[in-house]
Amino acid sequence: MTFRQEFASWLGPAKVPTSSPPSIGSPAPSITSLTFPHPSGRPTILTFLRHCGCPFAEKTFLRLRSAATSHPSTQFIAVSHSSRASTDQWLSAVGGAGPVHVLVDEERKIYAAWGLGVAGWWHVLNPAGLWNVYKLGKDEGIWNRPTESGSRWQMSGSFGVDSDGIVSWGQTAPSADWIPDFEEAANVVKGY
Repeated sequence: MTFRQEFASWLGPAKVPTSSPPSIGSPAPSITSLTFPHPSGRPTILTFLRHCGCPFAEKTFLRLRSAATSHPSTQFIAVSHSSRASTDQWLSAVGGAGPVHVLVDEERKIYAAWGLGVAGWWHVLNPAGLWNVYKLGKDEGIWNRPTESGSRWQMSGSFGVDSDGIVSWGQTAPSADWIPDFEEAANVVKGY
């Protein structure tokens, strides 16, 4: 990681035409690289990460991996907009992917199909979120890691899709520090 790479993560990413986020009860967006219903026929939980290096992305991923281990009948997918090399290095630093399938979407086409565009200042830099960065580091030892690619301005979100390809849980992140409840998601997509 260089200073230039870290600085670049603070620059706004190129604009990508972005759809509206899917609502609960609507068909899940499908594009070539991620189709629904999932080919396995299993319900799917997917999370769109902030940049690799973000402590909230790390906490989100750790929770996703834990839920994937506890719910093997559900497909778990993490989508990263950082480069493949940066994503792989980050995954290694956080203990590996485990049972989570990780997609790299540097062009942010999957993000855009799911309504996840560029965040504003308040979303990323609000005082509560900054305080929560500190608390996450102090309480759980999850601090910022080097950001080699990706943008701090990319919105995140998490969704659950049932076996019929219908969105049954989730939302776009209301702020950068939002950590989803994947146990709840797993129960919802399985109809519990």
